[in-house]
Amino acid sequence: MPFEIERKFLVVGDQWRTLGEGVPYRQGYLTTQPERTVRVRLAGDQGYLTIKGATDGICRREYEYSIPPSEAEELLDHLCDRPLIEKVRYRIHWGDRLWEVDEFFGENEGLIMAEVELTSPEQAVEIPDWIGKEVSDDLRYFNAYLMRHPYKTWATQ
Repeated sequence: MPFEIERKFLVVGDQWRTLGEGVPYRQGYLTTQPERTVRVRLAGDQGYLTIKGATDGICRREYEYSIPPSEAEELLDHLCDRPLIEKVRYRIHWGDRLWEVDEFFGENEGLIMAEVELTSPEQAVEIPDWIGKEVSDDLRYFNAYLMRHPYKTWATQ
């Protein structure tokens, strides 16, 4: 059974920008219930449908399937809740791990976050110097939450 084990962090400074190439992402949600989310994503020219289960610590079930990019666009344009998540993802190899840095735009502009996937919740990870506060346990930093409560509105809440 596929599991995602992931830690999330805020990013500080700009040093990370020279370490990886960025790919534009558009993603939206067909459902965002606490026990499951169904996400549609267009990553560059690749389409995906992803089903995620409830989060337990930093773990959750995850099933991801490739779909034709034209179908991803149709789902994003016509069936997904608004606003869509718009970001550029940078893939950065650091130590023995792959870090994914997301720079958000649109309704979440100003937020820059990094994620690292692990093979177990206890796995040690080398933390780069451009990594700030850990937010793995803060539900506000989940993309499904950001769709319903965009980062730009946080100062007014």
